[in-house]
Parts: sequence; C-alpha cells; structure tokens
Amino acid sequence: MKDDRTKQVYLIGIGGIGMSALARWFKFRGLSVSGYDRTPSELTQKLESEGIPVHYEDTPGAIPADIESTLVIYTPAVPEDLHEMQYVREHGYRLLKRSRVLGEIARDQICLAVAGTHGKTTTSTLIAHILTEGGYGCSAFLGGISKNYGTNLLMSQANTIVAEADEFDRSFLQLHPDIAAITAMDADHLDIYGDLAHVQKAFREFASQVHETIILKYGLPIKPSDVSARIFTYHFNDTRADFYSTNLRLAPDGHYTFDLVYPGGTLRDIRTGALGWVNVENAVAAAAVCLCHGTDGQKLRQAISSFQGVQRRLDEHVNKPGLTYIDDYAHHPAELASAISSLRGIFPGRRITGIFQPHLYTRTRDFAPEFAAALSKLDKLILLDIYPAREEPIPGVTSELIYKDVTAAEKMLIKRDELMDVLKNEPVDVLVTFGAGNIDRFIRPITQMLNER
Repeated sequence: MKDDRTKQVYLIGIGGIGMSALARWFKFRGLSVSGYDRTPSELTQKLESEGIPVHYEDTPGAIPADIESTLVIYTPAVPEDLHEMQYVREHGYRLLKRSRVLGEIARDQICLAVAGTHGKTTTSTLIAHILTEGGYGCSAFLGGISKNYGTNLLMSQANTIVAEADEFDRSFLQLHPDIAAITAMDADHLDIYGDLAHVQKAFREFASQVHETIILKYGLPIKPSDVSARIFTYHFNDTRADFYSTNLRLAPDGHYTFDLVYPGGTLRDIRTGALGWVNVENAVAAAAVCLCHGTDGQKLRQAISSFQGVQRRLDEHVNKPGLTYIDDYAHHPAELASAISSLRGIFPGRRITGIFQPHLYTRTRDFAPEFAAALSKLDKLILLDIYPAREEPIPGVTSELIYKDVTAAEKMLIKRDELMDVLKNEPVDVLVTFGAGNIDRFIRPITQMLNER
C-alpha cells in the first residue's frame, strides 16, 4: 500500500483481531501508529507493550492533529455515533475501512485467502505456518493468535500474502486472491445479509474474484459457471473430493495421523499438531492451497505436524488424567456442533461440560433452535447471558430462547459474574468454554482453579 502522504495511522477499534494486525503492519513499516478501543484487553495490552499507544476514552483530542499526514482506519463494528468517528468525518481525514486497507495491501502480492463461516482462521494460520516453516516465507493477516508465533501478523520479504477473508460486512469482496479456499457457507450475519441466499450470493461473488484456483469444501453451492478460476474440492474423508484424508489413526493424546489423497498422488503419515478430526479437515484444506501454490509435499508434512494451532481454537489449557480444560471460539451452531463432535472423538466415554456465552442478540434470535440442538450434545450445559458486542438489546431476546430447548442431561442458566462460584463446586472431567465475547477473560482463573485441584 503506497501513499507518500501517510506518516501516521490512527485505528478506531484497534483492539479487534484484524485491526491489531494492521496496526502491527504499519508499525513494522516505520509509521507512527496509535488508536482507540472501548475496553482494555490482552490484545491492546500487547500492542501497548510493542510501543503502540492505545486509549479507552472516546476522545477526539487523542487523534493526530495533522489531517494531511494521517490515515484513519476503522472497523464496521464501531458505532457511527462515536465522537471520534464523527470528528474525523467532519474534519476531512482520509478514512478507510479495515477491509479496504487489507485489499490495498494484498493487491500487489500473490494472495492466498481463506473464506468461510467457520474454519477460516485455523486454515489460514496453518497455510502461513506451512509457508514459513517450509522456507518459502509469507506475510500473513490472521483472524486469531498463532500459537507457533504468538501473533496475528507475520511479516516477510517474500511476495506472498496469506489473508483471512472475512464475510462480515462483505469485507472479503475487497480481496482478489490468486488462490482461495472456501470452508463453509452457512447462514450467519443475517443482520447484514438477511437470509442464507444472500450469504451464498456474496460467497459466489468472492469466488468470482479469484484469479487462478479456488478450493471448495465438497458440496458447497458454487458451480464452474460462477467463477473463472479452476475449481478443486476437498473434504475430511469423502472420496469424491479432489483432496481428502484416508487411513485415519487416533493417538491417545487426541492427535490424528492420516494419509492425504490429492490429484498428484498420496502423501502418507501426516500427523496433525492440532487436536481433533476438525483439524484434519482444516489440514486437508490448507494442504490443498499450498500444493496448488507449489509447496513441496515433504515440507508440507513436517509443517502440519509442528503446527500448534490457534489460541481459542480447541485450545488445551489443562490436560491431565481425569481433568481436562479446553477453550474454543465457537459462536455459531455449526462451529459448536463440529467442536463438540471433535471433542467426543478425542475423549470417548468422558463427561463433557460446556460453558457457552452467546454472541450478539441478532445471532441468538436467528439461530436459537440450532444453538439448542448443538448444545444438547453436551453432558452438561452452563449457559451465560448474551454478549452484545456492537448491538443494542432486542426485546424478548435472551439466553432463555436457547436454554428452553436444550435437552442435555443437565443444564443451568446463570449470569456471567456467577460463573466462578458455580465452578468451585462443579465436578469436572472435560470442561470447555465456548464463545466469541469476553468469555476469554475466564481462561486464566479457570486454569488456575483446576490446576489447584
């Protein structure tokens, strides 16, 4: 992204996962970077420790005064009535949406992108790890914190960029990748799209912007006539796909080994570094992208094995005999269903207790029956109140909409601030926290409490 005028970058909503990666990118390029976020978090504290000032008051006075040399970047999650947003609009600052900036950065590079209503963060992070570990190099903008690198941004002199292509607010339509994977096209963000048909329409539009190769989860509704790129398909184990796993073996520690069948032959004995069958499927998708990009099969095998996963994606915090605690970002019914299914595969016969914090009033309203069906697969559900994020409350929409239809053997509905007291007396075999809100603030205290048992 070339613009000689820009000397300083100011980010409104800097604590978001995509925004913080942009902050780090501009800082790496030698620009002065600062920003605003509503509340402190681990991410904002990390940015501050890296020399990027962050403030938490909605104060226009904190915005750099030199309008000509300042680029302001914002996330669509920021409300329009924020004083800082109103100030930069009224005073004529150059103001760009996060997705537009990412599109500009990717435009001059070989872009490998991953889109999908779930699975995209782990898959794109694994692609970036394969290219980095294999010595090819890449820059990467990731939707989560890589456990291998402790960051959501990788920087390299190589002319390849790996990008997570986010469907929220149609952000991914700013990207025109050379190679892209689409992992899922479920109904989500219906506050933006209205219905599943419009979600799928947006994904088809994204697919039409791919230049060379598109890799689709087998069965997704995109036809050759929708795109100009060549199409390959992948699947966990469906032999009708072009890329799939076979000869699956589960080790006692929950890690799988598999053979990868692909159009060029079979790569044998690939061990997944990340837990569960869902990460075999993610590995198949990532391998498909990398093989189409020209990656060597031997390097691919080694990198998948050394991949530690992404923070908050089937993330192990305690794992000792008879006591396990895992945290996961799942916040859509399909994600919950696949995560719980993976956990059943990893821990057969064990009692799984799930704590779920619903994310957004609209998503709760739109998918309450589907959430109830997915959460009913737990042995016990502890359901928290809704995390609103960017939304105002909707009359009649509470966690009770989900709770009333859950058929798990045990269930309880509690307030967020009651959780730690409840857990003190809770018998735990396998405990999982689920959600995209601020449930992650409980990871440390839960881990400490369980380690003291």
